[in-house]
Amino acid sequence: MASKTTDGAREALSGVLFDGMTIMAGGFGLCGIPENLIAAIRDAGVKDLTVVSNNCGVDDFGLGILLAGGQIRKMISSYVGENKLFAELYLSGKLELEFNPQGTLAERIRAGGAGIPAFFTKTGVGTLVAEGKEVREFDGETYVMERGLTADLSIVKAWKGDHEGNLVYRMTARNFNPMMATAGKVTLAEVEQLVPTGALDKDKIHTPGIYVDRIFQGATFEKRIEQRTIRATETA
Repeated sequence: MASKTTDGAREALSGVLFDGMTIMAGGFGLCGIPENLIAAIRDAGVKDLTVVSNNCGVDDFGLGILLAGGQIRKMISSYVGENKLFAELYLSGKLELEFNPQGTLAERIRAGGAGIPAFFTKTGVGTLVAEGKEVREFDGETYVMERGLTADLSIVKAWKGDHEGNLVYRMTARNFNPMMATAGKVTLAEVEQLVPTGALDKDKIHTPGIYVDRIFQGATFEKRIEQRTIRATETA
């Protein structure tokens, strides 16, 4: 079997990028984002992308750098509040947006990875979210149908991974990454620590290696803080 390990993000992306593709990108805010892969996608210059992600980073980091380079055509997201450029592009009609309640977005991705084409949820009934979608009644309650999501490529970030692609996420970085890893035709993982196969505790693996096609140890991780909240020190 061919090795899944690659020498960095650029090699991991070799042969999988094309204009007009759909990419799922893990992370929540700036936590748990595959920052090395995002930078390599920027450098590759691929364009007209549809990106599925909870948000679009900030103006100068994360997915925001793809937005700044005009590489993203459409976002499928649940939160856009930290990116001024995102708002400007959307309001000017230069960026398409498919807005989702956060739980619905997570379930759409999970469903896509599980081979479930659609499901019904009460979230969004009677709002703009339900416009143009099938609505049905079950046991006296109204539900709206949502479609599962898949992608040409999923890019995820984990704390540890082994040479077979088994992944362990740390704390809040275990957000959209596990479900996105299952929903891509190709899944690439960048990890902080690449360990030998068998070194991970089998009971603590979050993403089995069967879902991961290529894996590498990231060169650098800035791990920026999205919002720093501090409290003034009281003096006597």
